[in-house]
Amino acid sequence: MTREEVYERLNGVFERVFDIDGIRVSDATTAADVKGWDSMEHINLIFAVENEFGLKFNIGEVNKFKNVGEMVDMILERT
Repeated sequence: MTREEVYERLNGVFERVFDIDGIRVSDATTAADVKGWDSMEHINLIFAVENEFGLKFNIGEVNKFKNVGEMVDMILERT
């Protein structure tokens, strides 16, 4: 899977979780960049990403994500 393919699928996840049509995230995207991305929605986002890609993150990994790019790196390592 390429980085671009991961982003194509992630954009769909972000659209569903945050109910924002056409949202496009990048490596530098953080919670501060997305309306509604608070601690509760972060949990929903992680579950949705895990379901989309068929993987599980542990709490230590989730706590290390500083931006979407770091999440993508982990997805690419695991798929």
